[in-house]
Amino acid sequence: MEPTVTCRQHSRAMTILRSPGIWLLVGGLEILFLVHLSELLYPGYSISANYISDLGVGPMLSSALFTVAVILFGLMALLAAALFRERDRKSLIWLLLVLSGIGAIGVGAFNEDNPLIHRPSALLAFLFGNLAALYSYKMVRPPLSCVFALLGVIGLSAMALYGGGIYFGLGVGGMERMILYPAMFWAISFGAYLSAEDDRMRKV
Repeated sequence: MEPTVTCRQHSRAMTILRSPGIWLLVGGLEILFLVHLSELLYPGYSISANYISDLGVGPMLSSALFTVAVILFGLMALLAAALFRERDRKSLIWLLLVLSGIGAIGVGAFNEDNPLIHRPSALLAFLFGNLAALYSYKMVRPPLSCVFALLGVIGLSAMALYGGGIYFGLGVGGMERMILYPAMFWAISFGAYLSAEDDRMRKV
């Protein structure tokens, strides 16, 4: 392989890895995949009747997958935040991701048997993850900006309903997922958008 081609490939790889988008994209995908796998490996687990965090105290393999998924997402969110801060310290997106990432790591490191740490951590992860989605509407062009704002509103509204014990027949686990899924759908979509934009700018 010619040195010029190798250098170009290395340059593109570094551009991708320096994009906060790739870490949000991979983090969102891995947590959805591993949490779903954890559910399948937990006999009798109900996505409606059980809390999401019940996965962290379930059978060994199920709880291990859940713990790894949540902590890994938190670490990727922190890395994305650091890369965002390098680009623009005035934007609050990095701070929202830091708080959400710290919350996710806390959820994974301290399961629901440690409520004094677990519950505030879950609040941080859910609240600031959805606030990040809402905040990012001004960072992208329509119609994607409207989609991101809608995802943030859905997640935050679900949080309010969850706090009030209103589940609309979804159960406690179902309403928790109405908080989690919008934030993860945003992370995947926003991450893919940023990765594509960074790759496009590299070619200009």
